Amino acid sequence: MESFEKLGLSERTLRVLKQKGFEEPTPIQAKTIPAILAGGKDIVGQAQTGTGKTAAFGLPLIERLQTGAGAVQALVLTPTRELSIQVAEEMNSLKGKKKLSIVPIYGGQSIDLQLRSLKKGIDIVVGTPGRILDHLKRSTLMLDNISYLVLDEADEMLNMGFLDEVGEIMEHTGPRKRIMLFSATMPREILQIAGKYMGEYDVMKMTRGQLTVSRTDQIYFEVAAEDKFEALCRIIDIEAKFYGLVFCRTKVDAGAVAGRLTERGYDADALHGDMSQDRRERILNKFKKRLLNILVATDVAARGIDVQDLTHVINYALPQDPESYVHRIGRTGRAGKEGIAITFITPREYRRLQFICREAKTDIRRAKLPGIADIVRSKKLRIKAELRDIVKSPPRREYIEMSEELLENNEPADILAALLQYSLHDELNEQSYAVIEDAVVDNKGKTRLFVKQGRRDGLTRRKLADFIKLKGGIAGGKIRDVQILDKFSFVTLPFHEAETLLSCLKKHKRVTGPVITKARKVRRLG
Repeated sequence: MESFEKLGLSERTLRVLKQKGFEEPTPIQAKTIPAILAGGKDIVGQAQTGTGKTAAFGLPLIERLQTGAGAVQALVLTPTRELSIQVAEEMNSLKGKKKLSIVPIYGGQSIDLQLRSLKKGIDIVVGTPGRILDHLKRSTLMLDNISYLVLDEADEMLNMGFLDEVGEIMEHTGPRKRIMLFSATMPREILQIAGKYMGEYDVMKMTRGQLTVSRTDQIYFEVAAEDKFEALCRIIDIEAKFYGLVFCRTKVDAGAVAGRLTERGYDADALHGDMSQDRRERILNKFKKRLLNILVATDVAARGIDVQDLTHVINYALPQDPESYVHRIGRTGRAGKEGIAITFITPREYRRLQFICREAKTDIRRAKLPGIADIVRSKKLRIKAELRDIVKSPPRREYIEMSEELLENNEPADILAALLQYSLHDELNEQSYAVIEDAVVDNKGKTRLFVKQGRRDGLTRRKLADFIKLKGGIAGGKIRDVQILDKFSFVTLPFHEAETLLSCLKKHKRVTGPVITKARKVRRLG
C-alpha cells in the first residue's frame, strides 16, 4: 500500500496529515499528488465523491504556492455554495501554519464581506461560477496571472447548467496556468471542455472497484417499510458513539425521519435542498462539532459534504443506482479508519440490492437486527463504565454530604437503584422498543405470509384466496402454497404482491377478514 511519505510531500505537510489522522492515501491521491508536484501536463481525474479529491489537488497546491504573492494564485470552481465552503475549510485545515489565504466566494454571502477579503489579498479562491463571474464583471477579481485552475465536480456543473459560465471564466484567465478537472463521470460535454481549454493532459481514472471503500463493513438488513424507523433506532442505540449520515430518497422523508428522531430525544437534524444557505451552514457546523450526531440527508443535499470520522452511513432508502451507493458509503471508513455502511431493504428490493452488489463489485453481507435484550445489555455496560469513571474522580463535597444523609436510614443498594431509576427513567425499559417482524425474503422473490385464522374459524383455501384477490387486487395465479391448519394458515405471494396486500390491509384497518402478517420463520421456498 502506498504511503504519504512516498508521494513527495514536505515534512510540514506530513505532520499536518498525521495530526488529522490520515494514515494512507486514497487511490486518486496516490496518483494525482505526485503528478501535480512534478509539474507538466494538465490533469483529468475521474473519481467519485468521498474518494479524497480535495486533498488530491489541495495538498500539492498548498505545497507549490508561494506565500505573500499579493494576488490570486489558484482558483477552484465548485458547483454549489456548500461544496465551496467544504473545500475551503478542508484546504485551510491542510495548510497547517503556512501563511496562505484560502477563502470561499459564493452567492448568498455578503458581497461587501467578499470585497473586503479580495482587497486584503487571497491566494486561493474557492467559488461558484455565478459569483466568480459577477466579481470578474465588476473587476474586483483578477485571474490573469493564476497558476492553477481546478474544476471540481465538473459533471455536476454540467447538470446544473454552469458550463457556459465556466467557459466564460476561463476566458478571463491567462495562458500560463495548469488546469485540473475532476469529475465522477466523463460525458461528451466535459471532454469537450477539456479539449477546448486544456493543453496536453494525463487522465487518472479510478475504476469502479477502487471507488468502493475497502475499510467499510457493508451490511444489509431486511425490514418491512413500516419497521425501518424502529430498526434505525436500534442501530443507533446499540452503538457506544454513533456519529453518522442517514440517507433518504426525498426531502420530505429526510425531514420526517429527522423529526421523529428528535421527538425520541436523539441529537438529529435534516439537510435538504429547500433550506436557506444560512440554515444549511448552521446545521453542518453543528454536525461537524458533534453537537448533532445524526444528520439525515438526501443525495443532492449531501453532495460535497466531507466530514471526518463518521462511524456509520445508513441507507434508510436503497439508492437508485450503484454509483449512488458508492458515493454514499464512501463517506465512512476514511483516513485509514474503519466504518460501517448499513442498508435497509424491503423484500421486493432484494433483487435491486443484488444488482448494486454485482455492478459495484462489492459484497454486502446480510445481518440480523440487534434484539431488544441486546440493546439494553449494551446500554447497561456503557452506564456501568461511565459510573466507574465518575467514581475514580474526586466527587464534589455537596454530593458527599447528600450521600451520607441518604445512607443514614437506607441500604446502599436501594439508594443506588433509586438514583439509577431517577436518572435513567425508561432508558433500560424493554417495552420502549417496538417489536419488528422478520421480513422474509428468498432468492426467488417470494414472501411467506402468516394468517391468524384456520380451520376452526371456518377458513378454507377458497375463502383465503378470494379474500386476497378482493382486498389486494391480486391475480389468483400468483397465490401459491396455501396451507390451512387448525388455528392458523400460511400462503405464499411474490414480493410485490405481498407488500401491496399488507399495505392495503394496513390502510383499511376495519376490513373484516383474517389478519395477515409476514411469517417470522419459513423454510426455503422452491
